[in-house]
Amino acid sequence: MSAPNVLLLMVDQLAAAWLPAYGHRLVRAPHLDALAAESVVFDSAYCASPLCQPSRAAMLSGALPSRTGVFDNAAEMPASLPTVAHRLRLAGFRTCLAGKMHFVGPDQLHGFEERLTTDVYPADLDWTPDWRRALEDPLPWYHTMEPVLTPAVARASMNLDYDDEVAFHSVRKLHDLAREGTERPFFLVVSFTSPHDPWELRAEHWERYDPAEIDPPAVPAIPLERADPHSRRLRAMYGADRAALDDDRIRHARHAYYAAISYVDDRIGEVLGALRDTGLDERTAVVFTSDHGEMLGERGLWFKMAFFEGAARVPLLLRAPGLPGGARVGEPVSQLDVAPTLAALAGAEGDGDADGVSLLPLAADPSAARRPGAVAGEYLAEGVTAPAVMLRRGPHKFIHCPGDPDQLYDLEADRAELANLADDPGHAAVADAFRAEVAARWDLGALHEQVLDSQRRRHLVARALREGRYEPWDYEPQVDSSMRYVRNRADMYELQRRARLTP
Repeated sequence: MSAPNVLLLMVDQLAAAWLPAYGHRLVRAPHLDALAAESVVFDSAYCASPLCQPSRAAMLSGALPSRTGVFDNAAEMPASLPTVAHRLRLAGFRTCLAGKMHFVGPDQLHGFEERLTTDVYPADLDWTPDWRRALEDPLPWYHTMEPVLTPAVARASMNLDYDDEVAFHSVRKLHDLAREGTERPFFLVVSFTSPHDPWELRAEHWERYDPAEIDPPAVPAIPLERADPHSRRLRAMYGADRAALDDDRIRHARHAYYAAISYVDDRIGEVLGALRDTGLDERTAVVFTSDHGEMLGERGLWFKMAFFEGAARVPLLLRAPGLPGGARVGEPVSQLDVAPTLAALAGAEGDGDADGVSLLPLAADPSAARRPGAVAGEYLAEGVTAPAVMLRRGPHKFIHCPGDPDQLYDLEADRAELANLADDPGHAAVADAFRAEVAARWDLGALHEQVLDSQRRRHLVARALREGRYEPWDYEPQVDSSMRYVRNRADMYELQRRARLTP
């Protein structure tokens, strides 16, 4: 049997818990509901880092940020880093990217033969954090509470413009692939920026929700004196406790976020509709995920950058020929597993040194197979001054950052992560085993120095590149319209026949 095509659908800043497929009772996302009903649903999937660029680089490469060097949103992704796009391309696939991937550096392809759009975020080094800088002196690009305070009804906005464009080009690309009828399989990544803030959505998506029904945070803001140090740092960094949020403003922001989910679900429906209408769906594997989550006011936190479930647990759906539609996998898995899984689906060369593993055995028989090893995560960007790491095994999640108290949660008994068991005598053996695993897996002192050295070098280069002539790295799509419509270089009726795509 020949390898299936692969369609990877991504969104930005969507935690699993905000989707009806994962139990949310208010959000409306019918296209993702339908996809989940035909997919293997991974109930405990985690990003490798709760920040955009480190997470995406880890997902595409199967390697943790400490190995890729992509520590934060302004860390250059090495052109020599093998990605799943490289591996599928070697296996004979056409590789194409539409939308956001937040590549930083001069290489804006990383194995993709073609990009259909520019990126929504910059490709330069200017968003480099500085661990030597006091939190009270934030860099100008750090998150603030403005998106939480100013959601709006908008006919057009930057995110709407971008995602409308991504959907349009993705649908057209699927039409082109169907028209060409080539036997060469394709790997198409369609990556939207929604439901990432700012939350400026059309009225039709706001109106899908009754404001009176919008739920408040399940865990209200934890008093600062009782919050963990990392949560206190995040709240200080983006000014959560200076924003004077009342219940109405919190509900309004959550309403806007739900509207953003419904909006991007519509765009996903357009892409999946084109896949179906072209007849490509029967031989195409579909993966859906997000790069990280969104806290949305839970615990008094917003955005991502933490290892709590709202920031680190992501949706992961896999629909592929031969896999049981509607099956659910409770075993913890990682986005580091996505690249090995896609390589296995495609019959491509894998990476024997990857931090992830193929999920196909687990997807084929969720009751029999287990994912080996703990799920690992790293956070090496703004809001910490030392590496923060996470391990998830079985029901337990362990979070360690030098200088902070350890955190240990039993997620089966305490899904809200309110009872820190790290110093509980009854869980001493579990905590000690995790501490030993952290010490064996990471040299956090050396990693700390690597991050600081990377930040120093990038700040110097960024300052230099702002002087004199500016040469951007941002991707600019090259559009060849020489033969797209009627042209005198070819027979008009032949061009029209070639463009016709019937059901």
